[in-house]
Amino acid sequence: MARDQLDLTPIESRDELVAWIAAGAKPRERFRIGTEHEKLPFTLRDRRPVPYEGRRGIRALLEGMRHLLGWEPIMEGETIIGLADVTGGGAITLEPGGQFELSGAQLETVHQTCSEVHSHLAQLRQIAEPLGVGFLGIGMSPEWTRAETPVMPKGRYKIMSAYMPKVGSLGLDMMFRTCTVQVNLDFSSEADMVKKLRVGLALQPVATALFANSPFTEGKPNGFLSFRSEIWRDTDADRTGMLPWVFEDGMSFERWTDYALDVPMYFVKRGDTYHDVAGQSFRDLLAGKIASLPGERATISDWANHLTTTFPEVRLKRYLEMRGADAGPSGRLCALPALWAGLLYDQQALDAAWDIARDWTAAERQQLRDDVPKLGFHAEIRGRKVRALAREVVSLAREGLARRKRLDRSGRDETHFLAPLEMLVEGGETPADILVRKYRDEWDGSVEPVFGELAY
Repeated sequence: MARDQLDLTPIESRDELVAWIAAGAKPRERFRIGTEHEKLPFTLRDRRPVPYEGRRGIRALLEGMRHLLGWEPIMEGETIIGLADVTGGGAITLEPGGQFELSGAQLETVHQTCSEVHSHLAQLRQIAEPLGVGFLGIGMSPEWTRAETPVMPKGRYKIMSAYMPKVGSLGLDMMFRTCTVQVNLDFSSEADMVKKLRVGLALQPVATALFANSPFTEGKPNGFLSFRSEIWRDTDADRTGMLPWVFEDGMSFERWTDYALDVPMYFVKRGDTYHDVAGQSFRDLLAGKIASLPGERATISDWANHLTTTFPEVRLKRYLEMRGADAGPSGRLCALPALWAGLLYDQQALDAAWDIARDWTAAERQQLRDDVPKLGFHAEIRGRKVRALAREVVSLAREGLARRKRLDRSGRDETHFLAPLEMLVEGGETPADILVRKYRDEWDGSVEPVFGELAY
């Protein structure tokens, strides 16, 4: 989840909300890649959850990273809840169950973002290993119950935890037991945003299949390949999903703003205090009509923070967030930005990707999204299996990256980052299929080996 914003500029009208999102448009030469990834901490000695407090806890990890990196602490009262790189733009934040998230800097190439990934993981190991802590690259906690999972001391999560069970049965699992990798990408205009948003939504199930990596829950197979993705289907219908209206005529920054205005709020933050307004309307805050906050008016911070509480498969803020992938090993952390940058940052690839999906109906897109968490590469749309679709999509991304011609110091372009995905497609198994096969054939019905297989 994103770091809270701080901009107390008052908002007077809906038009200002629209303009704030629209201001994200930038010329192509300023397009950047921002990669975010979460990982699950565990104790190396007995593979148990890592609490926040204690000599070997999450707080100690954050303090160690603070001293190593020199980043500014993100505080909630007297409690450290993250770190911010005020010069480079990155941040380390905590998810509700202690999942460590790197919100990467905005970088020009996949080479740079992959270097950032590897540097972060090396730095984290330097601090974590002496504390007896390891990190797992997986889409969902494979062993621990929700009751065993620690709770991080963040005010927004307390409010969300109380609200989630009112609107879905799996929202708390989403918060406390899942991990994702996502990439944030830019747009040059409203029309460019709309096309990228549509392609991202339509093809997000393909990414879900390619990165499916959450087949275990509480020590046994859960019947899904991406249970993390399945969890989102029963979290909160008001703020999740495939957004069929995005594909209708008239899609615009205004239309997104109206959608976000109708997504119920969780909180309003004033100073260090999170005021619980769960279920109430941002429209009421805009009008100063929140009963528990008499006279309070909306600010830019309120709008920016509220947008982080919408959870569709692709999210629009001042950039687009691709949200369909499970976390995984470092090679796949680099493959996700390569996939989407190849598709969305090359016009020819973007046009070809849209040609694949432009005639799909809302019902077909939804069925694909519903089927992929369980079926992976075997899900179908119009009689075509996702494996074949993934082969075409990854090929388009490769062509797009080749045309980008962003070279590293060895003269390599960005296409080699797609190799892990190409291997999966050729093998015909998602990452989760491979894990389940090993669980059955090599691991003697135990999930314990996953802590070695997928540890960073």
